[in-house]
Amino acid sequence: MAAKKPLRIGMIGYGFMGRTHSNAYSQVNHFFDLEYKPVLKAVCARNAEKVQAFADQWGYESIETDWKKMIARDDIDAIDICTPNNIHKEIAIAAAKAGKMILCEKPLAMNTAEGEEMCAAVEKAGVANIVWYNYRRVPAVTMAKQLIERGLLGKIFHYRAQFLQDWTINADVPQGGAATWRLDAEAAGSGVTGDLLAHCIDTAIWLNGKIDSVSAMTETFVKERTHALTGQKQAVSIDDAAAVMGRFSNGSLALFESTRYARGHKALYTFEINGENASIAWDLHDLHRLKFYDYRDEGPLRGWKSIHVSDGDHPYMKSWWVPGLQIGYEHTFIHQVADFLKGLETGTPVGPTFRDSLETQKVCDAILASAKDGTWKHI
Repeated sequence: MAAKKPLRIGMIGYGFMGRTHSNAYSQVNHFFDLEYKPVLKAVCARNAEKVQAFADQWGYESIETDWKKMIARDDIDAIDICTPNNIHKEIAIAAAKAGKMILCEKPLAMNTAEGEEMCAAVEKAGVANIVWYNYRRVPAVTMAKQLIERGLLGKIFHYRAQFLQDWTINADVPQGGAATWRLDAEAAGSGVTGDLLAHCIDTAIWLNGKIDSVSAMTETFVKERTHALTGQKQAVSIDDAAAVMGRFSNGSLALFESTRYARGHKALYTFEINGENASIAWDLHDLHRLKFYDYRDEGPLRGWKSIHVSDGDHPYMKSWWVPGLQIGYEHTFIHQVADFLKGLETGTPVGPTFRDSLETQKVCDAILASAKDGTWKHI
């Protein structure tokens, strides 16, 4: 057996996403037959003691405390950006200029203008790039894509999705800092729109095509929070909730809802698609199941089917366990790494690329602009 080609990873940031990505790099070659093998070469963060502990736990060979030094290293092939959104652009552009491949956490950037700069940089440099919209790689979601591409739904009329959480209801939750930067507009750019709705929108564009226009409401329920770094009360400028109507290029209508104020929901992500012949529904809390209703079934047997997406002929599942045994959230990141590495083998870009994710960024920006002035926005 030929030796695998090393892909030397330099990861910047080591929080929740740093763990999911590190696990994916460590596991991918155990389950997928690939030419490339990720090597955990270095991890970077400002606190040397904490990042060293992370490196020791996950098996990184070295650490850095300055991301610019990480990018300058000759023994790094790919930069994985797991930082708050406000430094995605600077890191990505520097990495592209250095000829590094880039795997960037979502959303792509703080706004469309930044995303345009990032796209221009990676395209000028010709480096492989991808954004971690991992829900595309849930086998049931990939199967939904396959059913739509086979034309089983016919003409699509409706796409509706929700992403609901409840972790910021308490007004004592601070904004800013390492743990709660997502509540600080200067670090995150937006609230639920960029954090949660962006997932819904990426999946929707992938499954149902371009979104042409949106009309949105947003709300910030807690108007002031203590900043974690300064201890001072200051205005909250991110959106806590968003409700969006939209229209796709194929004529179908969209309804998106996202909030961090839905008591009882920690991470409820659902979508349903209604076509002239069939409908599809999926729920992250039951992620291995795809619900499918086919009107062409014989009348007495017509009804919603619950398909357990765990057999060898289902997407990705032949690489895992025996039929019937399900997989989970962490596997979506392993699938993304496997697809990225396969793309390097074949020379075929794997989505969502920066350019793909710019479309999601444009929709997010349009949602925020619509909520601000109360008008429909065309994209």
